[in-house]
Amino acid sequence: GYPSYFLVLLGTWKVLGAAAMVVPRRALLKEWAYAGAFFTYTGAIVSHLTTGYRLSELPLLTVLTALTVLSWALRPTSRRT
Repeated sequence: GYPSYFLVLLGTWKVLGAAAMVVPRRALLKEWAYAGAFFTYTGAIVSHLTTGYRLSELPLLTVLTALTVLSWALRPTSRRT
């Protein structure tokens, strides 16, 4: 039930977040990218649960959320703020 421009907005943010993850020596930028990914995936989980839309996607969203948290938690100390 979301407007189509919302997909463009989320897609653009995801591409920018992925680019931020690969930019060297920008720890604060990476922190924001991790936060954005976490908010996107958890927001998608809540959205799917409240609307009942494609509940079959929940396992994938849960795995992506867990991988995001693990990647953030296990990053080297040189990449921490």
